[in-house]
Amino acid sequence: MIYVLDGDSLFPILAANHLFLNYDVDLPKAIIVGVAYGSFDPVTNKRGFDFSAPAADATIEQGGAREFLSFLESELLPEVERRYRADPSRRVLFGQSRSGYMVLYSAFVAPDLFWGRIASNPAFDPGRELFFSAPAQSSRTDLGLVVTSGSRDIPALREAALDWFEVWKDRDDAPWEIKTATIDGGTHAANSSDSYRLGMVWLFNDE
Repeated sequence: MIYVLDGDSLFPILAANHLFLNYDVDLPKAIIVGVAYGSFDPVTNKRGFDFSAPAADATIEQGGAREFLSFLESELLPEVERRYRADPSRRVLFGQSRSGYMVLYSAFVAPDLFWGRIASNPAFDPGRELFFSAPAQSSRTDLGLVVTSGSRDIPALREAALDWFEVWKDRDDAPWEIKTATIDGGTHAANSSDSYRLGMVWLFNDE
């Protein structure tokens, strides 16, 4: 079961992409769940609030990540898995940019909730220090975290990603196996399918 944040934009791209990855590289068939707001209108689409954690540098329009994670854990995941045949121990979460932040947040705060995670060109603020600190403890030993960064991403995000890559390459306190990668020529928003392919192939080939 693959949960795709920012489903309003990413679900149409990645659901179709997954079909072709099944054809071309034998990626397992999967149910793709687009977690969406139903609109890009800021009145309805609250991704800036939902995909940012409470922090000293958060604005009044940020800080809802804790509640959004609770919604995933206590409402969305149980309801989806009640309706469809799915293995709760094999969930994958994908996010891009601001929703990539949410992928990282869940990895650090609730590592056991998803088996695999892919954060494509993630944001790191507010509360950047969380992502450089020790994550919550995990009871699992099979978790994977993929973080990708486009070589032509927004400079501030690219710099933060490279800092994260450097810090975590030698850390021994991660509850997940880490795969970091640069998408050569990748820009901020246009290469989510490249990150998805790289991340999913790594997760399923690394089992």
